[in-house]
Amino acid sequence: MKGNVLIVGLGLIGGSIALGIKKEHPSCKIYGFDINVDQGRLAKTLHIIDEIVQDLDHVMSICDFIFIAVPVKQTEMLLKQMETIEFKKSVIVSDVGSTKEKIVEKAEGLRQKGVTFIGGHPMAGSHKSGIVAAKAHLFENAFYILTPHDGQSQKEIAELKYLLNGTKANFITLTPQEHDRVAGVISHFPHIIAAGLVHQAKNYSDNHDLVSRLAAGGFRDITRIASSNPVMWRDILLHNKEPLLQMFDEWIKEMDMVRHFIASDNSEQIYQYFASAKDFRDDLPTRTKGAIPSFYDLFVDVPDYPGIISEITGYLAVAKISITNIRIIETREEIYGVLRLSFQSENDRESAKLCIESNTNYETFYG
Repeated sequence: MKGNVLIVGLGLIGGSIALGIKKEHPSCKIYGFDINVDQGRLAKTLHIIDEIVQDLDHVMSICDFIFIAVPVKQTEMLLKQMETIEFKKSVIVSDVGSTKEKIVEKAEGLRQKGVTFIGGHPMAGSHKSGIVAAKAHLFENAFYILTPHDGQSQKEIAELKYLLNGTKANFITLTPQEHDRVAGVISHFPHIIAAGLVHQAKNYSDNHDLVSRLAAGGFRDITRIASSNPVMWRDILLHNKEPLLQMFDEWIKEMDMVRHFIASDNSEQIYQYFASAKDFRDDLPTRTKGAIPSFYDLFVDVPDYPGIISEITGYLAVAKISITNIRIIETREEIYGVLRLSFQSENDRESAKLCIESNTNYETFYG
């Protein structure tokens, strides 16, 4: 496949799309634009793109595919600006935003010009950001949602999928409304809950000094997503306002029900509530990427002596296994502590487990 491809926004997602395309379609010429000039230069240096864009309007007019990989608010503004450009008749424009209905509506101006716009949302990510974190396999086995306009040509959808073959993503077609409802349930609303839990702990900590210290373990883990970019989440929540407002009503009913179980000492209902949640959660896919980046953590029981961290990381360095995060969960004199190692992928975690077990007698386990 030949053609000109433009990536607007050279971060983790845009860079990974570019790498996926280069891997499968090396004949494509990939242009890249980012408001941060250094990101563009780095993308060119790393051979993620072929050419840095100076004149965005001109390059858009000669491209066969355009990917908008910027935050949803900026995507809306860019779609409006693009209405003045004369595109190639066959051009296909897509985005990567995690909300779809408003963006697809904003693309109506382009459709009036005969431009094909297909909304997109690759449901995978990483805890690292920027072009240096981009990976050709970032979307491998992840769901990549496409939200074409009503009655859109299957030929153009197939062309977009073919271009993105190198990502090895699993493509699913939804309406923009279906997408926003699903994304709200599995991603947007959980971020609200996580932030709410953190605020509750923060409020308690004003009068109870131990709260912040005791919350460092499991509480910190289950609220990890509350550390996400606040600007990005402000825009996402406002974009997906209506589905989220409905979810608030449903959540309040859910919590009222649990509150009633507790207030009435209904032990059987409390048990069934947790048992039902456990059954559903245990049946969820474990190796499929989702809307919230997975945490590939490996826990290692280690003795508390000087140099233990450098010993473990040394074995992994020799095996060329990258660690994204490392943390000591607990160490006390003369007993074993727990070292938590975080990795970018399931394969890295599996390799690390084998590496450590083959070089030491330390027990390793998943959380």
